[in-house]
Amino acid sequence: MLIPESSALPDAISSAARRQRPLLNLLVLVSGNGTNLQALIGAQAAGNLNNARISAVLSDRPGVYALERARAAGIPVFTEIPDRSLRKPERRRELSDRILHLCRKMNIGLIVHAGFLSILAGDLVEEYSGRMINIHPALLPKYGGQGMYGINVHRAVLAGGEKESGCTIHIVDAGTDTGPVLLQRKVPVLPGDTPEILAERVLAEEHIAIVDGVKIMTEKINLF
Repeated sequence: MLIPESSALPDAISSAARRQRPLLNLLVLVSGNGTNLQALIGAQAAGNLNNARISAVLSDRPGVYALERARAAGIPVFTEIPDRSLRKPERRRELSDRILHLCRKMNIGLIVHAGFLSILAGDLVEEYSGRMINIHPALLPKYGGQGMYGINVHRAVLAGGEKESGCTIHIVDAGTDTGPVLLQRKVPVLPGDTPEILAERVLAEEHIAIVDGVKIMTEKINLF
């Protein structure tokens, strides 16, 4: 796991000090099965998210299994479907505005993209600058950007002849997979790998990285 020096946790912060902090409300954004969400739910149940609490889970697609995972854990769920009648730029801003309204209402301190396929824009990205993270199934800046999601990423990694892959937690900015890298976890690309086999190997690291990413962000946010 690679963590820039700027994200190192201050030694002076004790466990007692962490317990005294107010809870940091998380909004987790999902679009599918939700195994990364489940990793966060498990970490929360084990007391391993510092002072963070998953306050809500929001999907841009109805009926995805990630919402069932959240309900089973007693977490409020929301579905906000992009308005396909709008042109893409307006559609992104309109969806983002609805999410921002929820964030303000629930006093959300950190937004976590956990397999969320919609691209956000506008006031939400500005208001949550430095407080919104995404997990990407490759070692950015390689294999990021438009169309690089899910199995597409792993196909591209294999087609590119890479010897290693992995996952990246990064800060969300106005671009697509262009924000500062918070941490990465690497895996080897092995002879005979298919996109599906590589995806499973990377996914196991994603489950670790997303928890670590949230914990690092709680420290960063609580310093201010």
